[in-house]
Amino acid sequence: MAEPTEPWDPAAPGVLRLPSGRLVRGRGLRHPLPDGAVPTYAVYCLGQEPPAVPWASRWLRWPDFRLPADRADAARVLRDAFDRAADERVELACGGGRGRTGTALACLAVLDGVPPREAVAYVRRHYHRHAVETPWQRRYVRRFGA
Repeated sequence: MAEPTEPWDPAAPGVLRLPSGRLVRGRGLRHPLPDGAVPTYAVYCLGQEPPAVPWASRWLRWPDFRLPADRADAARVLRDAFDRAADERVELACGGGRGRTGTALACLAVLDGVPPREAVAYVRRHYHRHAVETPWQRRYVRRFGA
């Protein structure tokens, strides 16, 4: 069994506390890596394959302002990220850290018990007020897990 990982600092930039207490970090890859702890696992929601990083990561093909290219794969990847967040430092990131990242974080909130119709508001309140940028991303969250 793996050693438990020190969790994210709840006050660190981009860290979202889910209702269960799990901490996940959202981030824009166009911004410098924040000081402090690094992820132990990351999901990169990008249209093109991300550069290599020194921690475990997964590329989720997700073009800017759009939806995941493979929704079944996205559901598996997000479920895995949610499960890992119980004892790992999980990061979700896209270029700017708002649209795709916010949508993925809202899906994790749904997995954690937030009603799908309330998940976008939850992420906007606790992560970034402009998270989940498009109407189709909001609809995706409402239908996630249905």
